Amino acid sequence: MSEPVPERRATATGPGRVLIAVYAVFALSATARAGVQLATKFHEAPLAYLLSAFSGVVYILATIGLARNGPGARRLAWTAVTIELVGVLVVGSLSVFDRAAFPSATVWSGYGAGYGWIPLVLPLLGLFWLYRTGRTGGLKAR
Repeated sequence: MSEPVPERRATATGPGRVLIAVYAVFALSATARAGVQLATKFHEAPLAYLLSAFSGVVYILATIGLARNGPGARRLAWTAVTIELVGVLVVGSLSVFDRAAFPSATVWSGYGAGYGWIPLVLPLLGLFWLYRTGRTGGLKAR
């Protein structure tokens, strides 16, 4: 007879679907914006545009991790959302205290002020949702 194992709730259920949709919109918008900036005016602010591209990749990975099931997807989501939070806090702080370092805004500049501070709130919601869905809600036979 098999031992029961903790059952985890899928991240793509309930409010998680809205979270994934917001991540997907940010993945698309940040990546598209960075692509245009890198292609047309990279010389103006290379650091800012590369950071925007990096944030787009992070949003893509977070979207994939949150949308899929399984331990690998959950690890990907935890990693991407944590990197996102650190990025928002570091880039946000640097852009506020050293404006010369960011002559052009990134998604994470000013803690995401240009995007209604959603880039600051989104990883907090993402980490909360990963924590909440990671808790055991019952037992499932192997």
